[in-house]
Amino acid sequence: MDFFSQYSTLWLLGLAAALLATGLVAGVLAGLLGVGGGIVIVPVLYHLFTLLGVDESVRMHVTVGTSLATIIPTSILSSRAHRRRGSLDMGLIKRLMPSVIAGVLAGSVASRFLSGASLTAVFASVALVVALNMAFKRDGFALRDGLPGRLGTALIGGGIGGVSTLMGIGGGTLSVPILNALRVPMHTAVGTGAMLGMVISVPGAAAFLLNGLDVPLRPPFSLGYVNLLGMALIVPATMATTGWGAQLAHRIDARRLRQVFAAFLALTALRMFYGLLT
Repeated sequence: MDFFSQYSTLWLLGLAAALLATGLVAGVLAGLLGVGGGIVIVPVLYHLFTLLGVDESVRMHVTVGTSLATIIPTSILSSRAHRRRGSLDMGLIKRLMPSVIAGVLAGSVASRFLSGASLTAVFASVALVVALNMAFKRDGFALRDGLPGRLGTALIGGGIGGVSTLMGIGGGTLSVPILNALRVPMHTAVGTGAMLGMVISVPGAAAFLLNGLDVPLRPPFSLGYVNLLGMALIVPATMATTGWGAQLAHRIDARRLRQVFAAFLALTALRMFYGLLT
């Protein structure tokens, strides 16, 4: 059944409520678990658009494009806040920035030619790795001290930029655990991830917007592959509730909740893989 053929007031209210709830959940979990909002928004939007009957050929593209668009304002505000607190290492950012931008450009070009199934496979694969890392990472684990040489740093930055663009996430989900494994202090890693999220989301969202112009079967209120209704409702809800999540982190067992979210992320990844195989 194609739910988008029914432009009733009840349907619009239902869609708006679901998108608003997505933003609320993303904001709370982002503040509570210290993860980027995109890693929450993408699986929730994917399930929502599946439930509403969005065609499989554009479902993941709209999910990724909308998620990248929602990251723009939140990453700008977050990076400014981290800069005021002195948790930005500009030397580290200058070393990573060129290769991250190159990765974003490569991911933006690739997104034009990749099918929805390919984007789903990329997200599911990396999300499964992120879930395993969240569930089983040992405290104090490190690969080495600091960034590697020029080539290694270029590969890390390019990977963060390219994969994040194709997944619809900011830089924090990948950069924070990677930098932390290189013994970069956690506050600096989080601040760096916030700034990289701004670098990734602006050109990434623009690419998905342009790539989706005049593409058929997109959900209503979409400009290219960016759903404007989703962005308008998710962004303020996320920004309003991130602080709540940070406050809750001091009152409940965040480690246990992190494991629960890791399980949700892993199940989402497995569900995506199952959908690709059937």
